Amino acid sequence: MIEQKTLHLTNFHLWQAWKEQSDLEAKKQLIEQYLPLVDYVTNRMAIGLPKNVIKDDLASNGVMGLIDAIEKFDYCRGLQFETYASWRIRGAIIDGLRQGDWVPRSVREKAKKVEEAYQYLEQHYLRSVTDAEISEYLQVSEKEFISMLQDIAVTTVFSLEDPIRDEESETRMSLLVDDKAKNPDYKVHEFYLKESLINGIERLTEKERTVVSLFYYEELSLSEIAEVMSLSPSRISQLHSKAILRLRGALAKNKDQLMQH
Repeated sequence: MIEQKTLHLTNFHLWQAWKEQSDLEAKKQLIEQYLPLVDYVTNRMAIGLPKNVIKDDLASNGVMGLIDAIEKFDYCRGLQFETYASWRIRGAIIDGLRQGDWVPRSVREKAKKVEEAYQYLEQHYLRSVTDAEISEYLQVSEKEFISMLQDIAVTTVFSLEDPIRDEESETRMSLLVDDKAKNPDYKVHEFYLKESLINGIERLTEKERTVVSLFYYEELSLSEIAEVMSLSPSRISQLHSKAILRLRGALAKNKDQLMQH
């Protein structure tokens, strides 16, 4: 990662020149300074993607996200640009993946069925449901359910970064980045999002909660999490998929509230 404090001090005058004087040379230097962030995000997101996804294409989309972040970032707020830019870069990469339609329709349909199963059963029982209960609801064996999780694992890597509205690039997770935002609309989104995530996280099993924490907050790869938890990478992938599908189910419950604001 980039050393944030050093960049903040050495690049303050560049931000000033770009934002206040529209100095294109300053903008160019900012892009060059933060290009390693694109590499970092690209390498992280490339884990687990199908072989037909070209890494250079991810990086190209990531650069566009970086440029977008530099154009929209407000340096006067005192926020860390790295945090803001990371979500913009991720969003641009995800947009590129969506346009490429790299996930087969059959896999998307499986993911939707499992997500809806978690949503229905956990709202019905008001607790975390077991693999056996999900399997029974889907009318498949537990072995078949695990196979389904393996098939849809790659679709869950970016689930928390899906847009709130289909036509926008703002994501569920990106709404949590700027705690100092004063926009009332933003605060309403933030309230419902946090409420939904809290409810969803409470339904996760201990292992699922650990995987989510290590992956999204400690930024470990799935293989690194496997080492930490002394489990196989495939088991970690299953835990991650189940956790995300549970969370998506919880978020879907308040989708109407999010869409109305």
